[in-house]
Amino acid sequence: MMRKEDLRIVYMGTPDFAVESLRCLVEGGYNVVGVITMPDKPAGRGHKIQYSPVKQYALEHNLPLLQPEKLKDETFLQALRTWKADIQIVVAFRMLPEVVWNMPRLGTFNLHASLLPQYRGAAPINWAVINGDTETGITTFFLRHEIDTGEVIQQVRVPIADTDNVGIVHDKLMTLGGQLVTETVDAILNGTVKTIPQEEMAVVGELRPAPKIFKETCRIDWNQPVKRIYDFIRGLSPYPAAWSELLLPDGTTMVVKIFETEKLSQPHQLSPGTLLTDGKSYIRIAVTDGLIGIRALQLPGKKRLKTDELLRGFRLTEEARMA
Repeated sequence: MMRKEDLRIVYMGTPDFAVESLRCLVEGGYNVVGVITMPDKPAGRGHKIQYSPVKQYALEHNLPLLQPEKLKDETFLQALRTWKADIQIVVAFRMLPEVVWNMPRLGTFNLHASLLPQYRGAAPINWAVINGDTETGITTFFLRHEIDTGEVIQQVRVPIADTDNVGIVHDKLMTLGGQLVTETVDAILNGTVKTIPQEEMAVVGELRPAPKIFKETCRIDWNQPVKRIYDFIRGLSPYPAAWSELLLPDGTTMVVKIFETEKLSQPHQLSPGTLLTDGKSYIRIAVTDGLIGIRALQLPGKKRLKTDELLRGFRLTEEARMA
């Protein structure tokens, strides 16, 4: 049996979520022979070049690094071949062409932040919280042609509390994901893997997708029930953040990001979007079956504040409304 120190691993990933699994491999004594991440891109107002979190980690630990623009580029493929990977691991990267995922002799596996086959796609953690699920998880699976459809190797289930936002769930899954990646490598090394085709896995209810989230996806629809809006806001908090337009009495509008809310099941005859406030300590928004109490929000160009903090420096009356 091959030892983990001799197994040649190529790791592919980009955001913070992918750093934890790479760290577990490096600190666990696994032989990471190379790292692949997205090309550098300008970010922020100054358009300064920003390294991905995975690149930052790779540089700090002197790991060989590739940043291809195109994954079918022959120069990149040649460089990848020289690493002679036995296995490739993908965590929060991008869709790979077959010429890449089919290269290593033991295959390529992916860590996905959902209980596949549920939530195939780019934003599985957000959508699980937005949909009000009480459970999610992580899955390792071998890559195949269709995205997120390969045979499942292992899964870990994780509860979602009613007060969890996407940031909390992300961090839970990220930590457990690091452990699951090393366990999956060990199982492949030991020859104990018994994969399960996703079409044979029991699913309660319909399959839900997890498409990429854009700015317009994050706009709050106040013509919804309390629970749905509450879940929508925590499913986008702290990032990318749900938002709404605040219509002020003088006719001006501003985009307000909303990060934290509470559910208030008070009956009322108000139209959805009606704003209630004492101007000092609370902001509540009327929705179809109650009120949403806003606990933390952010005005354009300002920092995130608790509602009472914001109201100390921003005059808000009940003539305003959300749209």
